[in-house]
Amino acid sequence: MEPMDIVGRTKEDASLPKATMTKIIKEMLPPDVRVARDAQDLLIECCVEFINLISSESNEVCSREDKRTIAPEHVLKALEVLGFGEYIEDVYSAYEQHKVETMDTVRGGKWTTGAEMTEEEALAEQQRMFAEARARMNGTAVTPKQPEPEPSMDS
Repeated sequence: MEPMDIVGRTKEDASLPKATMTKIIKEMLPPDVRVARDAQDLLIECCVEFINLISSESNEVCSREDKRTIAPEHVLKALEVLGFGEYIEDVYSAYEQHKVETMDTVRGGKWTTGAEMTEEEALAEQQRMFAEARARMNGTAVTPKQPEPEPSMDS
């Protein structure tokens, strides 16, 4: 029988995508630094545990306020309660940026109509977002890269 950590779920059910996490780990380190596979796995497990910790405390904060839905304010309060107060400003800033970035694309849980991204555009957007996240984490500014104009069919 598996240990139950989350209501109705085993620890193995709660995970993060290894490929994405490995990419983030490698991008955060100098290019000449290698990370052993077991160290990568340990870092991923630490991230999962951190998310579980914040989620659990956010749920407690939410319950104390007699709410049924965890709101961003509950997550920020959980960070404070757990002693991660120094991250609140950065987390709130990332949340505000996320709201601005998704304001035009998502309405009520549904994508708005319009041209969909190509795979190349989605990959470029993902890379841009990774760069911005790294810059925020490192405390440096990033100037957004302007998209290159598409070649016209007339020439």
